[in-house]
Amino acid sequence: MSYDEDWPDNTMENRRVVVRKTIRPSTFEELKQLGVQRFPIVTDPWFERFNQFLEQHRSGRFYLAKTPEGAEIAYCRDADKGIWFLPGQGMGIVQPKGLKMLAEIVDAL
Repeated sequence: MSYDEDWPDNTMENRRVVVRKTIRPSTFEELKQLGVQRFPIVTDPWFERFNQFLEQHRSGRFYLAKTPEGAEIAYCRDADKGIWFLPGQGMGIVQPKGLKMLAEIVDAL
């Protein structure tokens, strides 16, 4: 199951409410530091994927948010791409439904 495509509508709406409350602009450097904190082993594949995402969008406008499930989301509005990660558990790409939600929230800021 993807992180946002197969969830019931009420779960998505609950997620939207929490993301709207927690989303804020973030800098590239702040996200780099967050990656070091969340993925302290530099050979960890998640550390590599997180840094790869940041480097691919280095000049973009980033936002950081949380979900009710405890995931953190790093979103680049300029590229309309995002990743989610549950510290110590996993990470993945934000899927189209989640990207649409993030774009709507950021555009309304």
